[in-house]
Amino acid sequence: MKPLKDILKGITLQETVGDLAVAVQQLSLDSREVAAGTAFFALRGTAVDGHTFITKAVALGASAIVCEEMPTELKAGVTYVKVANSSVSLGYAATNFYDNPSSKLKLVAVTGTNGKTSTVTMCYELFRTLGYKVGLLSTVRNLIDQVEVPATHTTPNAIALNALLSEMVDAGCAFAFMEASSHAIVQHRTSGLQFTGAAFTNITHDHLDYHGTFDNYIAAKKQLFDELPKSAFALTNIDEKRGRVMVQNTNASIKTYSLSRIADFKGRIVENSFDGLILDVDGVEMHTRLIGEFNAYNLMTVYGIAMLLGGDKLEVLSAISNLASAEGRFDYVVSLKQKIVGIVDYAHTPDALKKVLSTIQAIRTGNEQVITVVGCGGNRDREKRPVMARIACELSSRVILTSDNPRNEDPAEILREMQAGVTPVFANRVLTIQDRKEAIRTACALAQPTDIVLVAGKGHEKYQDVAGVKHPFDDKRILAETLKELDK
Repeated sequence: MKPLKDILKGITLQETVGDLAVAVQQLSLDSREVAAGTAFFALRGTAVDGHTFITKAVALGASAIVCEEMPTELKAGVTYVKVANSSVSLGYAATNFYDNPSSKLKLVAVTGTNGKTSTVTMCYELFRTLGYKVGLLSTVRNLIDQVEVPATHTTPNAIALNALLSEMVDAGCAFAFMEASSHAIVQHRTSGLQFTGAAFTNITHDHLDYHGTFDNYIAAKKQLFDELPKSAFALTNIDEKRGRVMVQNTNASIKTYSLSRIADFKGRIVENSFDGLILDVDGVEMHTRLIGEFNAYNLMTVYGIAMLLGGDKLEVLSAISNLASAEGRFDYVVSLKQKIVGIVDYAHTPDALKKVLSTIQAIRTGNEQVITVVGCGGNRDREKRPVMARIACELSSRVILTSDNPRNEDPAEILREMQAGVTPVFANRVLTIQDRKEAIRTACALAQPTDIVLVAGKGHEKYQDVAGVKHPFDDKRILAETLKELDK
């Protein structure tokens, strides 16, 4: 319990009505969670305006309302505070409410279109290997050292985020690594946090359904670096076209990594095969079980972060060599008898799909077929649908277009939009099977010994979202079971 005035410390208040000394027991941005002693923050969302729920929040016992527009009716005994931006204010209020937990550990954010989950997960594993207690905030899972907390968003809301960070501090965590999605950044979920540093992986077309334009998407990612303090580091991939753009206005100390240019942290791929990667990292050769150029970049991001956090070079590289990728990221199984390689990957953007298929093409001997099963999610960027199909065709021997998470769209219509990317020259190598399980089973049935089956798009997800209902569905389990059946 804290006085409202302490919770609002550092926030510019445009107008107040009522007692700022009122006691606050919890913060909420959801009127359904309001109880006595709650400070309710009315946020303007893309679909819902929290201001419409102020009356409900007051009726449920809210002791304070923070809003951008004062309601016409004010209830006696309730404190009303007008601010310029409720979302920004919530970030700072949550930081104050939980006693600024991000200042009590070293918090590093990773942003970019691809590689965020793998990078933060490997950072978590690396620093645990080095003997520290560590926190993780990712798409796949949140961890308070070894205690798992279910993940519902790439980046939680500001209240949940600070609550998790507070628990990490209480558990003795010295470091925390988090994904910072473009949605979270522009929605100010990270406002008020004190970052020790941030890293940029790459950027390609994604989330245009939300951001509207690619320039807006770039600006969203860049905002994270624009807001870093002078005391922080900003680590960027300078092989990426917009790597330097991300950090051009930051106050933080700029550091770079690369596989092909002169950089603060320089890597080079010596060998790339299904046995893993051999990398030269700042003059030291190391082997890792991870596969592909995209993983080499992820490892360089992890290495750069570790060095900027004070790690010992040889100790860090030794630990990195034993790291595994995040679940559903180039996650593969091999059938015992036919040696068919089945790969599950979260690749759900054109760039990610191209990288995974290019990796496969780079390490195959040339005699194997590459059979790709791919779909596109509903209620998401429609522009990428034909592009995904075209890339799959160009880099695969056979392609099966299937349903991903159709959500509230007609899966057949999504597939028709994907089919627009299939040119006549590729038409004879493409099948369309809406049922995802049947698509995976068909791909395996088409495979000959040593062929490669890629199932792309859902990765770690254990469900399929159809018409708003999440049905149990696990790409890797279905793939592994089918390959095992073929071995009989």
